[in-house]
Amino acid sequence: MSRTTAGPSVTSRVLAILGTFDEEHPHQTLTSISERAALPLSTTHRLVGELVRGDVLERTSDLQYSIGRRIWQLGTLANVHLGLRELALPSMQDLYAVTHENVHLAVRAGLEALYVERIYGPTSVALVSRPGAHLPLHATGVGKVLLAHAPDPIVEQVTGALAPVTRYTITEPGRLIRELRNVRRNGYASTVEEMTLGTCSIAVPVHDDAGIVVAAIGLVTRTVRRDLHRHVPALQVAAAAVTRGLRDQSVADRFRSTE
Repeated sequence: MSRTTAGPSVTSRVLAILGTFDEEHPHQTLTSISERAALPLSTTHRLVGELVRGDVLERTSDLQYSIGRRIWQLGTLANVHLGLRELALPSMQDLYAVTHENVHLAVRAGLEALYVERIYGPTSVALVSRPGAHLPLHATGVGKVLLAHAPDPIVEQVTGALAPVTRYTITEPGRLIRELRNVRRNGYASTVEEMTLGTCSIAVPVHDDAGIVVAAIGLVTRTVRRDLHRHVPALQVAAAAVTRGLRDQSVADRFRSTE
């Protein structure tokens, strides 16, 4: 009596599709997904369509696909993002109370900045960024901080494909690399109308207990208020508070693991 070998389940096929996205492939065509997942193009087309309808994947205007908001929402429940957001919120609220400007918390997600939290008020300038949004590393203040402390292969990929967002976006690799060097030396990054016309931003890094940059906190305001450098001390105080929280949390976790 012959036995029929069952093919891969729908779940395994979906996981294979999601597994094709990584730091080197944050955006992919349907053909690329099919090849990397080792699935027939027709199967990939059907499953990707369902994932787009469920906000698990997003389809961009250039017929490519990226990870969607549903995945981000689930990701925020992971200990790393949930803990970071909870630790940062009090400091972000204090920062908003002092500045009354948009306050952002972001982490690096591949070749983009992933916005984890945002605090704003009625007088804050309207922005495209929001929790769950992915924005270019090279055109945002928080993004430049994260890029300045990213591994060399990430920097090379970003500087090798600098797309303009506005006419003021830095698109010359050499110029951006020099700016990233200044970010590391000065401890903060800034932008002037590089992401959105009429706005400017400034941001500083957040470190974990090992001194590694894991996030960035930034302010965004109208370009007419370009004296953002006066906010650097307040930003650094907020970032230091989050860093201490991460350190204390790490110590507490290690303590509990020995009990």
